[in-house]
Amino acid sequence: MTSSGRAELGRKLVERAYLEGDFVLRSGRRSRYYLDKYRFETEPELLAGLGRELAGMVRDHAPGAALLAGPELGAVPLAAATSIESGLPFVIVRKDQKAYGTGNRLEGVWGPGTPVCVIEDVVTSGGALLSAIAALRAENLDVCAAIAVVDRQEGGAEAIAAEGVPFAALYTVESLGLTPTPQTA
Repeated sequence: MTSSGRAELGRKLVERAYLEGDFVLRSGRRSRYYLDKYRFETEPELLAGLGRELAGMVRDHAPGAALLAGPELGAVPLAAATSIESGLPFVIVRKDQKAYGTGNRLEGVWGPGTPVCVIEDVVTSGGALLSAIAALRAENLDVCAAIAVVDRQEGGAEAIAAEGVPFAALYTVESLGLTPTPQTA
């Protein structure tokens, strides 16, 4: 996709998913705005465009990846769309180990040592992504990169890098024309 195509996709993402108000984020922080991932992940045109862009980012930032991973619930459609575009299989990373059936925390097929690129939706503090990285490493997978649709620029990228995982985002709040705001606990 051209840079103008990527910019148009970002404009549509903001148009569809940007909300203003008083929100509590997964990290526990409060924010005056929210990017509702379900509003952009459930729109076929946006999801298809994001899958194409994320597949390109995987080729550029994680060329050795043989597997994708999507943390439940929000990143699963993104991982699926990226899988279709890239031809790479994916696994789903559950928040917790299942208490029934197979008892898995990872769903899908993988082998120890497989290089995996984690696909995420919106990164704030990086907590959900770091939990997924830990789960993948616990299964002896080689987390070679993490890629997000949006980096809110609130410390998540730095937290992920501190774990030795290269991180890239398709968009930052700044590149989307939004002003990062100081958050309160």
